Amino acid sequence: MSKSRAVSAKGVIEYRPHIARGLNVGSTINCADNTGAKQVRIINVTGYKGRLNRIPSACVGDKVVISVKKGTPDLRKQVLSAIIIRQKKPFRRDDGLWVQFEDNAAVIITPEGELRGSEIRGAVSKEAAERWPRVASAASIIL
Repeated sequence: MSKSRAVSAKGVIEYRPHIARGLNVGSTINCADNTGAKQVRIINVTGYKGRLNRIPSACVGDKVVISVKKGTPDLRKQVLSAIIIRQKKPFRRDDGLWVQFEDNAAVIITPEGELRGSEIRGAVSKEAAERWPRVASAASIIL
């Protein structure tokens, strides 16, 4: 039995359904945890394989590399990892339901895959919660 390359962090589930990618590199999104960051900018999408000169994009449940734009002075300008938990662009689930959130949001994680904050503000999508069990355990609402 060989180890799959799809596992990128501790506690991540391998299967990922097709979701419309709504966040490009350079997008500014909200930070939904209590780490001290308010707004973050997407720098790169981890594991994205695309065409030459195509801008990488991310969707709900993706791991991204971010830079903190607004927040506490010790966190600002730091390059960290995060998980997208909400996106404005509507996406369709397998049961035919269309899901859309009112904002784009992410939670900051450590390189090992643990959450840096202790709580998550707002709803978390079911796709992100299924793929990242650590996010699901800290979420108050899963939609």
